[in-house]
Amino acid sequence: MRQRMDLSTVAPAGYRALLGLEGYLRGRVDRTLLELVKMRASVLNGCAFCVDMHSREALAAGETERRLFAVSAWHDAPFFDERERAVLALTDAATRLPLGGVPDEVWDAAAKEFSEEELADLLIAIATINAWNRITVPTRIRPPA
Repeated sequence: MRQRMDLSTVAPAGYRALLGLEGYLRGRVDRTLLELVKMRASVLNGCAFCVDMHSREALAAGETERRLFAVSAWHDAPFFDERERAVLALTDAATRLPLGGVPDEVWDAAAKEFSEEELADLLIAIATINAWNRITVPTRIRPPA
């Protein structure tokens, strides 16, 4: 399959706007949590490019292979603390967005672990990676060989 479009050349202002969100998040969200959000949403959305990119970035930032492999089965993996589990559950719910929205128990668990400001930044992180996934998958951007 060939790549259908390069958003950075077709819509450079929109592309830069998304990059602006990335810059905002990198200064505000804990790097480990940010990479877990990006990995989990990308796995759920089947975005090979983003799974590849964010697994490499997470490893470079000190994340372990074992935890990265376990992101796809985080519910049963013993490698994540309560904060990480709360953000992974929130990522699942906000990415899949069931009827009725994010369940109260998922929201309440996240609100228990994070301040309102941290929670707002995490929601922006989840929305941003979902935007990237929804651009990358339809345009068939593939990881580098």
